[in-house]
Amino acid sequence: MFTPRAQVSLAPFTAYHVGGKAQWFSQPRDLVEVHQALAWAKEQAVPVTVLGAGTNLLISDQGISGLVLHLRQLQGICWGQGGQIRVAAGESLASLVWQSARRGWHGLEWAVGIPGSVGGAVVMNAGAHGWETQQVLHAVEVVDRLGNHRRLSLADLEFGYRHSTFQDRDWIVLAVELQLEAGQDAQLLLHQVETYNRHRHQTQPQGFPNCGSVFRNPAERAAGWFLEHAGLKGYRIGGAEVACLHANFILNRERAKAEDIWFLMRHMHGEVQARWNIHLEQEVKLLGKFP
Repeated sequence: MFTPRAQVSLAPFTAYHVGGKAQWFSQPRDLVEVHQALAWAKEQAVPVTVLGAGTNLLISDQGISGLVLHLRQLQGICWGQGGQIRVAAGESLASLVWQSARRGWHGLEWAVGIPGSVGGAVVMNAGAHGWETQQVLHAVEVVDRLGNHRRLSLADLEFGYRHSTFQDRDWIVLAVELQLEAGQDAQLLLHQVETYNRHRHQTQPQGFPNCGSVFRNPAERAAGWFLEHAGLKGYRIGGAEVACLHANFILNRERAKAEDIWFLMRHMHGEVQARWNIHLEQEVKLLGKFP
């Protein structure tokens, strides 16, 4: 019988290490348990919130009402023929990058610096170094909130810059089918992965909880340029601080609250708007209630 846990702190499940409690919480390990959780939520008439690796995410200090499904326990990789891979949504994207390179399968090297799950990469159409998730995606297996299971092709997903149709629909990503290029030189691929990984450590702040880029890059130039030239590096609100290494990152420097990070995001946006009349669009997704 399905029994979710009550009043579970969500801070340990987010990259920022902030956020209140889930009213109800479950970590399904397979499709059967996902269906059981959705059936329970329907019977109890409570909303369902899906949580992956907790990157690109800010959860309110007040927590989330209803049932939170944490999908990191959905694990498994099936290596097919000719570069085809079926990956459960909860698998680490960075780990998949290293495994693919060791096999000599090309196409994911760029993603080594993205600290999220495979499912989250699809939802956000994550990208780096001129690549995006959609370029290696073949199909996605999903379930809706009513428990209906379906397989979607690339054409169904309306990809754009850091966007997919999943951000507008109630579909839950269960597994992803990727198409890579098999038969490549593994040593060359590993060298490229190491180069990208080194670049990440040199250009992105380390050592304090953060969720990656706060704002999407506008058409004019990188968001970090505007934030840096607005003099925001090192600016703090409570325990949250704009990173000195890269101004499009917010660090949880000292037991920050979600509210500290939220107000700092608003201040950063306001400064850029006032100086250049540029509207910075959040890359960070908000869950729960904020001021």
